[in-house]
Amino acid sequence: MRYGQAKLPLFIIAIVFFIVAFIGLFYTDDYSSLSSTSILKLNKPCSSQETITNDLTPQKKITSDLKSDDSAKGSSVVPEDIDNIDVDDEELLINKCDLAKGRWVFNNLSKPLYSDRTCQYLDKQISCVKNGRMDSGYRHWEWQPDNCIFPRFDPQVVLDKLKGKRLMFVGDSLQRNQWQSFVCLVESVIPADQKSMRRGHAHSVFKAKEYNSTIEFYWAPFLIESNSDLDIIADPRKRILKVDSVSKHAQYWIGVDILVFNTYIWWMNGIKIKSLWGSFANGEDGFEELEEQVAYRIGLKTWANWIDSTVDPNKTRVFFTTMSPTHIGSLDRHEKKGFRCYNETRPFLEYWGSDLNRRVMDIVASVVQRMKIPVQFINITQMSEHRIDGHASVYAKTQGKVVTDEQKADPKHNSDCIHWCLPGVPDTWNRLFYTYL
Repeated sequence: MRYGQAKLPLFIIAIVFFIVAFIGLFYTDDYSSLSSTSILKLNKPCSSQETITNDLTPQKKITSDLKSDDSAKGSSVVPEDIDNIDVDDEELLINKCDLAKGRWVFNNLSKPLYSDRTCQYLDKQISCVKNGRMDSGYRHWEWQPDNCIFPRFDPQVVLDKLKGKRLMFVGDSLQRNQWQSFVCLVESVIPADQKSMRRGHAHSVFKAKEYNSTIEFYWAPFLIESNSDLDIIADPRKRILKVDSVSKHAQYWIGVDILVFNTYIWWMNGIKIKSLWGSFANGEDGFEELEEQVAYRIGLKTWANWIDSTVDPNKTRVFFTTMSPTHIGSLDRHEKKGFRCYNETRPFLEYWGSDLNRRVMDIVASVVQRMKIPVQFINITQMSEHRIDGHASVYAKTQGKVVTDEQKADPKHNSDCIHWCLPGVPDTWNRLFYTYL
């Protein structure tokens, strides 16, 4: 009898244990899925423990994005109801996807928010229609992320977000490309007497007076200091970089509410970089020649140290635009024919630019991953790789002058396959940036 009485409680305990374990497992799985969804919210600034588009670390995120095999599938049309999505549905769709992964779709019904004739702030270099480009298809390709809705750029919403704030793009001519796109996207809804532009050699400021906000550009192609910052030295072998200092530039970054950085193309010349510690007064006697990737890492760490030691994340948001692809390398599709990006009217279906240095991308990811201040990537690289048709090509300026008909006959030596026509691809970069804002 005693043995039978002792066995019954053990049996009951076993049943209770399995029931509790099953409930616990179910609850854990459900909670995990909720957590992974909630961390993706885009309608608020991300904290130091969050990223906006997914929960990967910066290094894992940028590597997975850039190595993805997703590509354009052809000229399908954007769904007709893309502008009629309910706000809650749109947020849910955004939260479930990575905006940098997708394809280009052709939408002949779309119309850019500006043209190089309506926006007075565009440089002649990238005003392709004014410079004679006749085809218009490159302006109608839209980026469609996989399995989600990509919010359209709303200039009024942007201006409301920027009210009383300073936004500054910092970097090279490709960053200036993005800055001019952003200005042109918003300026059309501002009355003529409520906006102004002050152009400077290094620092330019567009002001939306009614909103007491500015959209600025600061020229710093290396981010760190060099002897080629203002008086540009064309021969990269004569450039000297002060790899341990950003102070000359950084004085302009203090107090800015939103900073958007880039640096890449000026480092990639295939030669060793003259790198200097200390003062330029030492001149030729003070530099050391470093491999470009070594110098790039040191320079980027100098920038990162300034961000970590100076920026208050409660007052300033920091972004980094990833590498803008070029289409000029010897392995590109038309190089053997001598055309480079000239006469291209459609995106590549599958492509990885031969001029992009993946090891440099890894350097950016690893440096940002170790920073204390959160930095959000604006990952433009993969989506822009396909867009060989979007470059200024022969519809640009060289040495301050528009390419002549005679020069156009030699596109191999007179095509700009680095910068982008506006309106064009950089508008999509800013649509991505807008989503983060």
